[in-house]
Amino acid sequence: MKNVRVFLLITLLTCAMATVATAAEDYNYIAAKAVKDRLDAGSPMIIIDICPVQQFADGHLAGSIETNAYPVKTDGEKDRLAQQLPKLQASSDDIVVVCPGGAGGAKRTVDFYKTRGVDEKRLLILEQGMNQWPYETEKN
Repeated sequence: MKNVRVFLLITLLTCAMATVATAAEDYNYIAAKAVKDRLDAGSPMIIIDICPVQQFADGHLAGSIETNAYPVKTDGEKDRLAQQLPKLQASSDDIVVVCPGGAGGAKRTVDFYKTRGVDEKRLLILEQGMNQWPYETEKN
């Protein structure tokens, strides 16, 4: 009986760990080089930049939509994202979410848009965010 309990416990833990791993993989990332190549080729995409005002002014990707919604925790920050919904819903282009580090704020942005009907396959997060963008940027 003890062996059965141990087996069940191990099975439950394994399932729980698999669920956590699956949840972590629910985000689509895009490398800086791939974004740069798309920009250079003029490929259609919508770039939603959630970086704070000063970081956006210091440098952003060409064609970015400035939202200053970082860290996407308050109603006001979410409202700034919501303003872009009509454009996102009217398009079938990929959406690249740009934040300072490519982590929490970007994930919250993706989650926000997914709950409002934007297809998660279109939502991409810039790996490592603007803090690690190695190419030239536009400045305000």
